[in-house]
Parts: sequence; C-alpha cells; structure tokens
Amino acid sequence: MFRPVLFSELKKYNAKTFQRDLFAGLTVGVVALPLAMAFAIACGLPPARGLITAVVAGFCISFFGGSKVQVGGPTGAFIVIIAGIYTKFGDGGLLQCMLMAGIMLVLFGVFKMGALIRFIPFPVVTGFTSGIAVVIFSTQIKDLFGLNVAEMPADFIPKCGALFNALPSINWPVTAVSIGTVAAIFTMKKFCPKLPNMLIAMIGATAVCQIFKLDIATIGSSFPPLPRTLPLPSLPGLDFSHISELLMPALTIALLAGMESLLSATVADGMTGDRHRPNTELTAQGIANFVTAFFGGIPATGAIARTATNIKAGAQTPVAGIVHCFTLMLIMMLCAPYAAMIPLAALAGIMAVVCYNMSEISTILRIVKGPRSDTFVMAITFFVTVLVDLVVAVELGVVLAALLFIRRMSEISNVSAITHELTGDEKFIDDPMSISHRDVPAKVEVFEVQGPFFFGAVEEFKDAVFNVFESEHKVFILRMRQVPVIDVTGLNVLDGFAERCRKHGKILVLSGVHPGVHKRLETYGLAAKIGEANITADIDKALARAKELLAI
Repeated sequence: MFRPVLFSELKKYNAKTFQRDLFAGLTVGVVALPLAMAFAIACGLPPARGLITAVVAGFCISFFGGSKVQVGGPTGAFIVIIAGIYTKFGDGGLLQCMLMAGIMLVLFGVFKMGALIRFIPFPVVTGFTSGIAVVIFSTQIKDLFGLNVAEMPADFIPKCGALFNALPSINWPVTAVSIGTVAAIFTMKKFCPKLPNMLIAMIGATAVCQIFKLDIATIGSSFPPLPRTLPLPSLPGLDFSHISELLMPALTIALLAGMESLLSATVADGMTGDRHRPNTELTAQGIANFVTAFFGGIPATGAIARTATNIKAGAQTPVAGIVHCFTLMLIMMLCAPYAAMIPLAALAGIMAVVCYNMSEISTILRIVKGPRSDTFVMAITFFVTVLVDLVVAVELGVVLAALLFIRRMSEISNVSAITHELTGDEKFIDDPMSISHRDVPAKVEVFEVQGPFFFGAVEEFKDAVFNVFESEHKVFILRMRQVPVIDVTGLNVLDGFAERCRKHGKILVLSGVHPGVHKRLETYGLAAKIGEANITADIDKALARAKELLAI
C-alpha cells in the first residue's frame, strides 16, 4: 500500500515536535547547499540544476516518502550515469530518462519490490559505490589542480592519460585552494563535528580568493547566474527516436535510486529504531524524479549523509525534510548573487571529500577478509564500473546478485540417504523425528531433502538418488519436512525420479510435505502420479505406508 509517513505523523503532531524538526531542517538545508551545487557541476551541468533538484525532489521525497527522517536530493551515485547520458543524448535525453525512471520506480513500489531491491548483495553495492567514487574523482582532478586539458576523454584509461600529460600545466593557486578546502573539511570534522564543515570551507575558500584577488575559475565565470526562484514547470522536449537506447540508462537510474534510498532508510532505521515503508519509499522516489524532470532537475534519491545529519540534528518527522527544502529556497533568494564568487576549486575539493566517503575503504578491507566469492563479485563490479560503463556494471551486478543468491541457496540445500542415522550417530539422537528411533524395514531406503528444492539444488538430488535403482530396496521414502518451496525444475526432476521408480518396479513415498509444496505437486499433476496415499504427513505414516506396500 502507498502510505506516506507524513500523513500518519501529522495526526499526532505538536509544537515541540515542530521545534525539533525546524532546527533539523535548517541544519540539513545549510549542509545540502554546497553538495547540491557540487553534484550538478560534477555532472557537467550548471549548479542551479542541483539546487532545483534538492528543493523539488527533496520536497516530494519527504512529502510522499515511507521514512520519517529520509532526506532526498542529488547524490554522487548518479554523477557518472548523468554525465554519460547528457554527453550522448543532451538535456532532452536526460529528462526523458528521468521520466522513465520515475515511472519504473512507481511500478517497483506498486508491485511491492521494495523487499527485493534491498536484497542486492552488499559486495555488489560496495563495488558500485567504490567504483563510482573512483570515476567521479577522476573527473575532479582537472579542477582540483587547475590543469589545462584541451579535451577530456570519456573513458577512464584515456582520461587518466590526458590528465597525466597535462600535469606540467598545474595551477598552484587553484591547487592551494582545493587542498585548503579539503584540509578545512577534515579538520572541522575531527574537532568540530557539529559544524556544517563543507559550507564553512566553501565560504572560507571564497573569502580567500576575494581577499587575495586570485585569478581562478568561479561559478560566475563558468556558468549562468543562479536563479532566485524555482523555474516554472514545463514539459521537456521528448525525442522518442532514442527511447530504446535510453531504456537501460533509465533502468540504471531507477535501480540506483531504489537501492540507495532503501539503504539510506535502513541506516536511518538503525539510528532511530523505527521501520520505514519500503514500497511507499520507492513510489515516492518515482514521483520525485518524475516531477523534478518538469523543473529541469537531475535524478535524485535518499542521501545517507544528509539523512544521518537530519537524525543527529533531532529530526522527528518528514517535516524536517520539507523545512530543509524551504531553507534552500530561502538561501537561493537571498544569496544567489554571491554564489557567483564561489571558486570551482572549492567545489572540487568538496567532491574529493565526497569521493573519499563513497570509497568505503574500510568496508572493502572487511569484505576481502570474507568469502572469496564475495570478494570476486565486489572486484568484478568495481572494475566494470570503472573501466567499462556504469550501465553495464548495473546489469552485471544484478546477474551476479542472482548467481550469488543461487549459490548460497544451493549451499543450504542438501539431499542424502539417512539410513546411517540407524548407527546411533549422536547428532540425530536428540531429534524426536529421527528414524534412529523407528523400525525401518530392510527393503526401505530413506532419503531427506533439506532446504529449498529448486533448480540450484537439483544436481545434488540427482547425484544422491538416481543411482540407487539397482539396489534391492523396493520402497524409497523421500522426507521433505524441511523443504519450504519447490520450483518447476524441482518438480520436473521429482517427476523424473517417480517415473524411473515406476519403470524399475520401485515405489516412491513422500513424507512431511508442506501444504504449499503439496499444492504445487497437485497443480503439476505429480500428486496423482505418485498417488495421494503415498504422500504422507510424517515419517511414522510414511513407514506405515511402506510396510503396507511390502505387506509386512
């Protein structure tokens, strides 16, 4: 169901809660200002596009969202994909992608895919994020050091070559400003963590440039003036001739928005003790991206850093996120003329810090110490993101996520003959349903399937049971008490086993079949083939049926 948290919270809202939300919203609005501009510039777009996104998308995400304290806006995850779309298809292609991504996200919410998107494996998400951080940082080196690069290649390796060749043109005043910005941010983060360090560092860098009359590029010298109000919504020009080419980039935006917003909301739940509504959150993200396209913004999602700041500042409800949007609007109205003086080197320094935070070096080191399969998946996702393309990386990441899930499920699925329980193995003695406590006739063999009986586990089933037809056993009991689900592949293999039993004069008896699995057997026609009398509720009834069949 689509149930925005805001409407639930307003029923019990009071003045004290508003006071806390107001302070939190003002704090986050100040923190979001430099980030919104820096993200847009990193995409190759005017800073106004980032501010518009923070206001419009941020409002929609808070108004319609499924989290009490989620703060939305432009984030670093989109920079690479936005830059690629804008370079190839222009502004119209980018806005068309946003419209399609918005519709996809709404459909994700309608069809209750919130839980599914949250199950993208952590190594895949880490590979995306750290890869994006490396790519973004490579785009900021030019502004960080004031390099003179005639034409910046789009691909990572040629880009690194061009930057290396341009090193002799380093601009030392620009380098000093960018390094000073980074140093100021980290210093304040360590000694004054409650201060809006990025905003203060940006203002300080601007003041230094003005006082010392440094001749370096600024927002005013590189982009049109910032608007003092939001533009009127308008329908973007749509060119349907490229819709097939834009489909995958749009899906990439939708998946990234869904993953990052739900990850952010989950982090928020851990900090507040609340539980968000994932499907409502996905729908809100879709509405936000769809609406923002009409204002000329860029893709948006839930922002983990701003959401955490919102919580630490005392936010109680989505009203704080709405206040953050109005704070940004107020700053636009009052301070737009002064934004022209902000040096691009300062914003590049801010982006360098963002890249460092996104790189998740400590997380990567922890994953490397884990299973090799997780390390492999993370590495593949990382290198494809950096060296090939983010769209390809997302496609590959989803495939790897599915393969990793299949492997994990197949590892917990097990099929084996359990006659060895009769030897008195201690691990079976404590199980009251163990056949070690029961009389099993000599011509009866008992197998047990543990875990989901699906296509990832059928090979083990074949290895365990398909080589027993030459034995003297007349009845095979297949215990399925620990099989919660069975798919069509599992049904087909079980059907084949039942058929081979019939051809070899053996009888198959099923034990402990769950109601849902039993229904699947009936639908597939397998229950009739095996015989309802041979599908029993537990091992005792299965053994009784075997004795009846053997006429013991």
